[in-house]
Amino acid sequence: MLWNSTTMANERIAYLDCHSGISGDMFLGAALDAGLSLETLQAALATLPLAGYHLARAAFADSGVRGTRFQVTLDEQEQPPRHFSAIAALITAAHLPERVKATAISIFRCLAEAEAAVHGITLEAVHFHEVGAVDAIVDIVGAAIAVNELGLAQLYATPLPLTAGHVQSAHGLLPVPAPAVLEILRRVQAPWQPRAAEGEMVTPTGAAILATLARFETPSIVIERVGCGFGQKRFPWPNCLRLCLGHAPTAIVVGDEQADTDWITVIETNIDNTTGEILGSLMDRLLAYGALDVSYAPLQMKKNRPAVLITVMCEPEKAEELALLLLRETSTLGVRLQQVQRLKAQRSQQSIDTPIGSVRVKIKRLGTRVISAAPEYADCLRLSQERNLPLAEVYDLAQQTISRTIIGKVD
Repeated sequence: MLWNSTTMANERIAYLDCHSGISGDMFLGAALDAGLSLETLQAALATLPLAGYHLARAAFADSGVRGTRFQVTLDEQEQPPRHFSAIAALITAAHLPERVKATAISIFRCLAEAEAAVHGITLEAVHFHEVGAVDAIVDIVGAAIAVNELGLAQLYATPLPLTAGHVQSAHGLLPVPAPAVLEILRRVQAPWQPRAAEGEMVTPTGAAILATLARFETPSIVIERVGCGFGQKRFPWPNCLRLCLGHAPTAIVVGDEQADTDWITVIETNIDNTTGEILGSLMDRLLAYGALDVSYAPLQMKKNRPAVLITVMCEPEKAEELALLLLRETSTLGVRLQQVQRLKAQRSQQSIDTPIGSVRVKIKRLGTRVISAAPEYADCLRLSQERNLPLAEVYDLAQQTISRTIIGKVD
């Protein structure tokens, strides 16, 4: 909610590899390892009306992977429970940038709303225990400071590990993932992947950071630095969160023409024993499940059987779901997946006033130059029916208006 829906080239972005989950201290450890200054973090946190804690940063390595372990130590282990309003007031009173305050309060609100939903109470009735403690406040405000200091325009994250077992809480033993964690990540439709491990890997604090700040997508990124933040538990693999810090690929520019680049997954399969009706329904389902495009092409297979080549283009994070849909709902025994880079023109839409009414126009650009523009079919059909005019005549009127007002125009 705090980030733009699009990221411009050269803006700093980060990609979180959550193969071993995420917690607040793992996030800050990764940020420190990627270049955040501990002195800057300490100075900013010192403006909070909060005492009784110390920050510790230590180099750490596991299975040949090196990184940073961050820890908040408390003078007193017993912490008073706090309401959301008390925590928000505490953050508001700090001498911090407004963006940092807003981010930290949003993360705590995310936690409070999840706790309220889980316990069936109002937001203000939520009594924070673990997440209202000093170390959780430091982790959450510290995360907001980190994204501000690192200059991140957007945060992305991988799917999260789904484990089993139990975790101790103020309410007693709870199943893993904890109910609040499930509620937080359910609301943002976060993807999970099964992991053969026992115990908590995604904490409420880590879940709230992701739900508030991250998009669960694989970005196009030029990686500049990688930071590893280690957790306290030991697993057969390095228990770390990897933060890949970089920027979006630079657009290709030739003269005044500029094209965007990104990465997609192309899924293909050959089918020689499926009816046209099933293929028609399949295309609708693939598009409904998030495919960017679906196409069919005729081909000849072994034994000279006529067949169809199905090609699906999708965002990388949708590839597994769409590939499984093909395996489940067609006769194919296998699909091919490959990552490809796209060179794209910029696309936009605007409305124009024609002599017979308003029409939306799809505009194709390369940088500042308009390459082509076409009227929206649905609008032309509507005007054709309303004015009792041939559809071709409506198209001609729209194209004439486009030629006068859009084609050749430079923004």
